[in-house]
Amino acid sequence: MAAFQIHHQRFPHAPLHELLPPTTRRPSFSFVSKAATATGAPRNGVSINGLPPVHYTEEDPIPLPPGLREESMPSHVAVIMDGNRRWARMRGLPSGSGYEAGARALRRLVELCCKWGIRVLTVFAFSSDNWVRPKMETNFLMGLLERGLRNELQHLIREKVRISLVGDCTKLPKPLQALLSEAAETTKNNSQLHLILAVNYSGQNDLVQACQNIAQKVKDGLIEPEDIDKFLLESELETNCTDFPNPDLLIRTSGELRISNFLLWQLAYTELYFANSLWPDFGEDEFVKALLSFQQRQRRYGGRSS
Repeated sequence: MAAFQIHHQRFPHAPLHELLPPTTRRPSFSFVSKAATATGAPRNGVSINGLPPVHYTEEDPIPLPPGLREESMPSHVAVIMDGNRRWARMRGLPSGSGYEAGARALRRLVELCCKWGIRVLTVFAFSSDNWVRPKMETNFLMGLLERGLRNELQHLIREKVRISLVGDCTKLPKPLQALLSEAAETTKNNSQLHLILAVNYSGQNDLVQACQNIAQKVKDGLIEPEDIDKFLLESELETNCTDFPNPDLLIRTSGELRISNFLLWQLAYTELYFANSLWPDFGEDEFVKALLSFQQRQRRYGGRSS
């Protein structure tokens, strides 16, 4: 979640939070060993509760959950993280507690994407339509994003995670703008998991700014109107920061059945998955269900089924 620049009042790029190295190889530090210690499973080279020891090396692949096929994993997953406030309200907690729990759910999802070889994760962190919410709530969300980035940036740099932001930066607090600029610049050459944060983002505005850029190029004589095609338009969208701009799978939580002005062009042939769980409760089991559903579908892109 090229050097960082501001183009047409937006950041062109931007990922977040505590992650594992996004690779199908075992990391040099043993996350599995820590988890195994907590669950009573065998640690690396150590027998626990009478179970035989397991030896992990950096060359051991991380197995997928049963039923998932490595060759059918999506390259790009997008998520609308919905239901944080309802989660808090159901527990008699302030809405801020729901957003903090949602940040922990994002951390879990990033970890799973890293373990299972997903290349790009785009999350809808804040819509440009969300400014109509109470100022106290929007201020809290901006502060939560800033604290998360500030706390995690050095860890993300070490783990070679690239951070990109899509969305209009002009309404964001100045310290957050500066921190996002630093994060994008310092991680721009990282090539493992690419976490893209959509902050103050609008799919409609993304299309408008792309059309404005193209119109200016026509006006400047750089291109002719007949040069305009879907590839040119796609290259002007904010998701041009990644090699996989169009998500394979979109997940929306909380039972809502809409895409809410998110990646309107990019979702043209994306498989949609709507989960009933609220975002803070979305964990490994729900993610596996979404991926299994994705792998059971036949993606035809307008063609006939075989």
